Formats: sequence, C-alpha cells, structure tokens
Amino acid sequence: MTMTKTKMVAELALGGAIAAIVATAAMADGGSLARLLADDIADGKISVEGDDAAVNELILKRNIPIPYSYIDTLMHVPNAFGPGPACVVCHSSNDPAASYRGLDLASCEGIRLGATEAPARALFVPGQDPKREILGRRLRNNRMPLGVSFDVPTDSYAINLVEDWIRGGAPNDANFTENVLPLFSTEGAFAPDSPACTDCHMSNQEPPSFHELDLSSYEGIMLGADSVAKGVDNATKVVIPGAPELSGVWQHLAENRMPPGISPFENRDHPNTQILFLWVKQGAKCE
Repeated sequence: MTMTKTKMVAELALGGAIAAIVATAAMADGGSLARLLADDIADGKISVEGDDAAVNELILKRNIPIPYSYIDTLMHVPNAFGPGPACVVCHSSNDPAASYRGLDLASCEGIRLGATEAPARALFVPGQDPKREILGRRLRNNRMPLGVSFDVPTDSYAINLVEDWIRGGAPNDANFTENVLPLFSTEGAFAPDSPACTDCHMSNQEPPSFHELDLSSYEGIMLGADSVAKGVDNATKVVIPGAPELSGVWQHLAENRMPPGISPFENRDHPNTQILFLWVKQGAKCE
C-alpha cells in the first residue's frame, strides 16, 4: 500500500520526536537511559516495529518525562492525533466568541484551565489518568451510533430525553419504559439512517454484544459494560444516576470525537495521544 505524503511526514516527525524525547531524558540522567535501552535490545527484551511499539517501549514503559514543548507542538500541527486540522485552529483563546467553548490549547495554562464557557469544565486532573476525562474521551471515544456525522445535533429530542432521565435519577418508571427504553431499539432514533443501539448492544455476552453491553432492558443498562470480563461488581457503569455528564451512555451520544470529522476507524490510541496522556499523568507540567 502506498503511504500518503501527509502520513509519511507525520510519521517521520513522530520518529524524530521519539528520538528527541529519549535523548533529552538520557542526557538528563547521565546517559543511563541510553545504556539501559542498549542492554535491553542486546538481551532481546524489546521488539520495536512501528510507531506504536516504539512509543510504548521507549517512552511509556520507561515513564520518560514529557516536556511541554512537545505538547505545544502537538497542538499546533495538523494530523497530530489523526487526520484533521491542528487543535489550535478551533481552540486558541479563552474567549468563547473567538474560540470554541472558550478553550485555549495554545498555551499550557489554557490547557490546564480547560473550557471557560458555561458550563466551564477542566479537561483532566493533573497527575491522574485522563483516559475517562474530557480530554481522553474527546480523543478516543467514537460518538454513537457508530459513524454518525459530526453535524448531527447533540441536543436532539431523543438525546435530551436520555439526559433528562439520567439527571432525574435514572428511575425504572413509566417514563423510562414508555419513552426512553424504546429509543435504544429504534433505528434512526439518535441520528438519521442509523442502526438501533440494540443491533450492537443487546446482551451481556460478547460476542454477539460489543463490550458485553445490554441496552435492551433496564437491568442491562444499569449493570453496564464488560460485566463478564471484569466481573459484575467491577462492570463499567454507563449510567450514573443524577449525572449524565459522567454517564457513558450520554457521553457517547453527545460528545464528538476530535479532530472533527475523524473516521471512527482511525486508531483511538495514536502514539501522540499516549504521549499526551503520559504528560498529564506526570502532572501536566508547563516546563
């Protein structure tokens, strides 16, 4: 398969960045990182094939300190997290009139502050894994139904019904039975020409149900996802009564993956995404 020029440039840039990060860390530690890497390679402990493996072996596993200068670069270049414009094209100021959601990704302080337009929200908690925070969800989670267009409203009547039900405590009452539950088994309920949610999520077994998620019953919805793989007590809750913004069901219906228009089949764990997450886990330092 022929590699596109854009992809080639992006991969060359990533390869150079990996080398620079490792080299900087090695210099700061008297070269011990480099020696350890050489020893591991000689002992056959690592196999690096492709960008993903290189980032995992050279950076993530060794917890290489990520400088903010690299994060700043990611925010300013296109295709950093997959095909699409640079993040700062849409998010470059705390002014909601000039930048979507009043989100400034052009500065470290702005990234740490998060969205300033009401409801103001931070993107992550420094020092913690951002995978399930807004930052992680927007870079990894595909909006549902799978493949729904970016321009489909996120505040439709159906989505609002689900949101209001969750905010009201997610009761198993007549409103749920008559108005909310049928949405999950109805084609086109959340987007034009889209399959019913229960086409992919109809039982607590995988296969046939993705993530062992059953959206065909109240019990299945409240049990959550991956109840077999993780055990019932550790299942991933997709509905948090009273808090739609924390509920996976609402998040997947109302939050578009970034950059806008990215294909749901693009890698959700892009190497740059993993480096960004590591920076956050290391404290999101502005240095």
